[in-house]
Amino acid sequence: MTYEEARTLIEQTLPEKRFIHTLGVVETAERLALKYGENVEQARLAAMLHDYAKYIDREEMRRVVVDEPLDPLLLEFDDELLHAPVGAVLLDRAYDLDAAVVSAIKNHTTGEPGMSRLDQIIFVADAIEPNRNYPGVERLRETADASLEEAVVATLRQTIHHLLNKSVRIFPLTIETYNYFVNTP
Repeated sequence: MTYEEARTLIEQTLPEKRFIHTLGVVETAERLALKYGENVEQARLAAMLHDYAKYIDREEMRRVVVDEPLDPLLLEFDDELLHAPVGAVLLDRAYDLDAAVVSAIKNHTTGEPGMSRLDQIIFVADAIEPNRNYPGVERLRETADASLEEAVVATLRQTIHHLLNKSVRIFPLTIETYNYFVNTP
């Protein structure tokens, strides 16, 4: 799948506000890929596709989790987590994407211990794209310009803090990812 094909698909799939967010993620991912020496085309493609399943019916996403080799624990947490792994599976099934792009799509919400630099770029870009506006986002942007790994940790810390403030359960993979990255020299 080319970037242009992905853009057409996503523009037809997402509401305008989410498409604008996606364009911001693409812009940010491209900049971070250039800065950190990663494949820019893979970063652009993964960023364009990252929210593909965001608006798929929740029951359909839950069926995909059951039917595919996805972590069944996902079904015990907020449905908001489903769109990343489900989108990765559906896109790969339909378009036979490069494994690196699939991984970056899959990991953009929870992260994953040992995730690749491309995964890290999409994970961080989703959190800091120019249309994001929440307390601490400017600091995250500055951190991303200084160190990708530190930006991953800071993004995870911000996410965990947000979820703690909402008094909701935190998906274990997010905690595992945080522990992995704070313990990696």
